Amino acid sequence: MANGWAPFIGLVVVAIFCGAAWFLSPKGEEQTIWRSTLILSASAMYLMWAITFLAQMHPLIQPVRNDLRGPEDFQR
Repeated sequence: MANGWAPFIGLVVVAIFCGAAWFLSPKGEEQTIWRSTLILSASAMYLMWAITFLAQMHPLIQPVRNDLRGPEDFQR
């Protein structure tokens, strides 16, 4: 089960990956393109995951149970 630390742990993992992408990208004319592509894609993937994770952790709309009896079910 996920806990509240998951977004922070994911952020650390992505930061390490971005640092590694910065220093380990292949040298040459296209080094900037490699760095930009790897860092931007990792950042975008983290943002999409974090938004989805947090939206499920704190939903805006609560689920509705249909098996509960409401006031209209009582006969007087």
